[in-house]
Amino acid sequence: MDVAVETAPLGTDQPAGRTRWGKDHPNYKWVALSNTTLGVLMATINSSIVIISLPAIFRGIRIDPLQQGNVSYLLWMIMGFLLASAVLVVAFGRLGDMYGRVRIYNLGFVVFTVGSLALGLDPLGGSHGALWLILFRLVQGVGSAMLFANSTAILTDAFPSRQRGLALGINQVAALAGSFLGLIVGGLLSEVDWRAVFFVSVPFGLLGTIWSYKSLHELGTKKAGRLDWPGNITFAVGLSVVLVAITYGIQPYATHATGWANPKVYGGMILGVLLLVAFCVIETRVKDPMFDLALFRIRAFSAGNLAGLLASIARGGLQFMLIIWLQGIWLPLHGYSFESTPLWAAIYMLPLTCGFLLAGPVSGALSDRFGARWFATGGLLLTAVTFIGLFLVPVDFPYWAFALLIALNGVGSGLFAAPNTTAIMNSVPANERGIASGMRGTFFNSGTSLSIGVFFTLMILGLAKALPSTLFDGLRGQGVSAAVAHQVAGLPPVSSLFAAFLGFNPVQQLLGPSGALQRVSAHQAATLTGGEFFPRLISGPFHSGLVVVFTAAAVMSVIAAVASLARGKRYVHGEEDE
Repeated sequence: MDVAVETAPLGTDQPAGRTRWGKDHPNYKWVALSNTTLGVLMATINSSIVIISLPAIFRGIRIDPLQQGNVSYLLWMIMGFLLASAVLVVAFGRLGDMYGRVRIYNLGFVVFTVGSLALGLDPLGGSHGALWLILFRLVQGVGSAMLFANSTAILTDAFPSRQRGLALGINQVAALAGSFLGLIVGGLLSEVDWRAVFFVSVPFGLLGTIWSYKSLHELGTKKAGRLDWPGNITFAVGLSVVLVAITYGIQPYATHATGWANPKVYGGMILGVLLLVAFCVIETRVKDPMFDLALFRIRAFSAGNLAGLLASIARGGLQFMLIIWLQGIWLPLHGYSFESTPLWAAIYMLPLTCGFLLAGPVSGALSDRFGARWFATGGLLLTAVTFIGLFLVPVDFPYWAFALLIALNGVGSGLFAAPNTTAIMNSVPANERGIASGMRGTFFNSGTSLSIGVFFTLMILGLAKALPSTLFDGLRGQGVSAAVAHQVAGLPPVSSLFAAFLGFNPVQQLLGPSGALQRVSAHQAATLTGGEFFPRLISGPFHSGLVVVFTAAAVMSVIAAVASLARGKRYVHGEEDE
């Protein structure tokens, strides 16, 4: 009996008899899609999983979140991962162009898995335990940058231009859905054990590592050259200094509600900006730049990245504000204990994720035929409308209205994400897809990092106007002396904001040293330390801050929509415009 055997093309390293793992197999592109989708999903889940799990993590390592100085630990558990991802993603994209995108991507799985395992095995407690977690969150961030920088380039190499929208759409839906799913997964696992928040990534990391080394092959065009050390150093240090300065700008300084009056903060901002300017000058003069500024001459590339940066800032701000809103105010007012709020906050935010998952793949597939312009622009305008709707509903909202608004916000993000990424990657030459993917990843991750500083600062400024008088009146109404009430009301509003962020009632700790709880009636003491007093007290000032925050997010979304509209019609580098 004769058996037909396919032979490998001349010059390939595949044996006769092609398998689905072979790079010449017609189904190889789907293998690449499934693996890279797992990689970016794992990375982006971990960008947000800690945000909602912080109450359980702080209890697990025995850290008082309101003690002076501990706010820094809170910020760096979130920022460390985002900072490493934002700073290194371009460098790893460039290394992918030079030495192979698959090689750097595979190593990313290894680094990420090691970091995840070390986080779950944290043997320390208190401040030392917090520093351990911050260190290995940085390691996770390095692995995430390797995965993120090269995943879209690997897909762009594997898929023809007529199918890239679908492939990148699925991949980017996974990337952005991961940031939403991380909130849900973190809420669920923090109910089990705080270590599970980190251990959950280990089996997926092992699976991805084995799978990627077994199945992925280099298809892209390498771009030989030297690593741009001056550019890498000025970019990494400059962006790090800017993001660190923004982080410390959130914390109070002297008599100011925020740290923006601190000479170290604005000095850091100035130094960081100067280094980034020096980086731009260097990149125009070196032979092999890490950040190819010439790509910005491509309208589809520059417009898409500007829109992506602004959308990322707005989306990051939305996540933080919804967590504060649900964990710190709405859920306690509806009878949920502070210990259970992370789980229920994740559940009540499901419409946001569902809306995104519904719209993302569809818009990605349709953008292959019709282009990104109208899908991306329409999605951004829809998110702007939902931001306005969110500050128009009352703080103690009817859930159906809240669910509808966040579901529509998810739909808007889904309409934007995949078409925008496809348009960016289609617009660049094949031998620069790694660096273009890294540049796109830098804007995405930097936007998420910037959102922490921008939106927390806006919220703190909003709280500073109304919270002191509200807090003073509320304490006086429960029998607290004027002197103690004045002292507590004069504390920086950042403490109240982070208490709400962590789903934590700070009143007992604020009043404890003064002995005020022993000088009021038992009923008044129970009211002050109960589940509703603090959330109800902060709800009014919080809404004032919410108006400022979501107005800023809506404005950013509109500006991003204008940039998206300016990208022009469908454009694929090397093909005629369609």
